[in-house]
Amino acid sequence: MNAHAQALENAHTDQPVPRGQRLSPDGAVIHPTAQVVTSTFEAWTEIGEGSRIINSTFEAYSYCDRYADIANTTVGRFSNIAAMTRIGPTDHPFSHAAQHHFLYRSSYYWEDAEDDPAFFTARAARRTSLGADCWIGHGAIIKPEVSVGIGAIVASGAVVTKDVPSFMIVAGCPATPLRPRFDPLTIDRLLALAWWDWDHARLRSALQDFRSLKAEAFLEKYQG
Repeated sequence: MNAHAQALENAHTDQPVPRGQRLSPDGAVIHPTAQVVTSTFEAWTEIGEGSRIINSTFEAYSYCDRYADIANTTVGRFSNIAAMTRIGPTDHPFSHAAQHHFLYRSSYYWEDAEDDPAFFTARAARRTSLGADCWIGHGAIIKPEVSVGIGAIVASGAVVTKDVPSFMIVAGCPATPLRPRFDPLTIDRLLALAWWDWDHARLRSALQDFRSLKAEAFLEKYQG
């Protein structure tokens, strides 16, 4: 039985899925308590306990920890999403006389009223994008239509309302840049190397170097 099938089996036996133990090349390991709606998952992905994933795509190796709430988002390869995060949170129609969801979930309140499909279509189109190997810290919020760049770090508790450049560290409410992770030349070289596009076997062969070498030394070895 592969990891995804085992996770589904566990959903019927109330057994927890241990983190990092049974990831699969066939798709996501999804905790039995997670809610997933209209979303897709590539190889080696993982969805943590109590998370809610709506209209989103998890590219290979990306994961979210416990109680992440992610909507209308493309999660790039190797993205690291901590617990209690909110990514792509949907907005209410605050320019109208009322902003309550009776405007668009009308069938909840009246038998003769339909929900507003145009509202839900517009909401789903406001996509958030996370770049490869970004790190979203505990409790961070990333608003709709924001792009977080490759290798960027969003600090715990940050509220991100604007795009984040690749390899930039941002923090605060609203989030503001603190500093880049590396100097401009190293950033350019990492973007050119694009290790996040390597295949599974190549990643494995370089594992010890990922562990032991700092970025500059890694680039010297693999880029020259």
